[in-house]
Amino acid sequence: MPDHAIDCVILDFDGTFTDVQQEAAPFERVYLRNLNDLLARDVGKEWQEEQQSILARPADFGWEFAGKKVAPATADPYLLATATAIRVLDRLGVLRNQELRAEITQVLYRQAYAHTVDVFRPDARDVLEQILSSGRKTFVVTNSDPTVVQRKLHGLGARGSELLAVVGDARKYMIVDPEPMDARFLGVPAEREVAGLPRNVLLRRGRYYETLRRLWKDSGTSPERTLVCGDIYELDLALPDALGASIHLVLRDNVLDYERNAVQAAGPRGSMSPDLSGVLARL
Repeated sequence: MPDHAIDCVILDFDGTFTDVQQEAAPFERVYLRNLNDLLARDVGKEWQEEQQSILARPADFGWEFAGKKVAPATADPYLLATATAIRVLDRLGVLRNQELRAEITQVLYRQAYAHTVDVFRPDARDVLEQILSSGRKTFVVTNSDPTVVQRKLHGLGARGSELLAVVGDARKYMIVDPEPMDARFLGVPAEREVAGLPRNVLLRRGRYYETLRRLWKDSGTSPERTLVCGDIYELDLALPDALGASIHLVLRDNVLDYERNAVQAAGPRGSMSPDLSGVLARL
């Protein structure tokens, strides 16, 4: 794909720019502590048992939001903690209302995320500087708190990053219709089969679409001229892929086979690399 074919770059943050295993070291401890406080009991034993069940069969489990499996449960410590908490709640028969459960687990996530540390990938600063200096419209779109992400990016010290737009709370996991609905979203199938995954990937992530649509409108670009870069296929790349954008997967140590298969199925629009610098080669 020639350079001029891409004039918009949309970047995920956690795990894409950061060493998520190191930065999330305090996360699980705080999450479990707050869950114990919520339940007024120590669920450490149940937590350990349910987490081991997930880790033993990663392809069989998905991170659930509002009763739907929307991402691999083992992709990073954040998803794993939330998936484990959901299994503990199921086991105890607590918070059976899915809408209320989703709200509470998101609060637990936000509270624990505030305790994460700043550990960037070794090439993060150079990659961000080169993308910004290329003149392409560049955005960070993340599920995380934008204030925390902006603070972390400020600490990275990349030239030009003060002009980088950060869109947080993107809710890439919500399987809902966008507001308002439009023809482009109506053309997205509800789900797709991917080789190596026993369930289907859910595509109609309306809140994520609202963010993408706004960025394309405000920047005068389009899916066809956009590269979206992330480290979790389902959350970051599945919807942009279905919309016709180019996608780049930054490979995790525990990347699942179906994620590779999905990117390969995108043909020339798809690429992947073990480090963040691979996105520069793509551009």
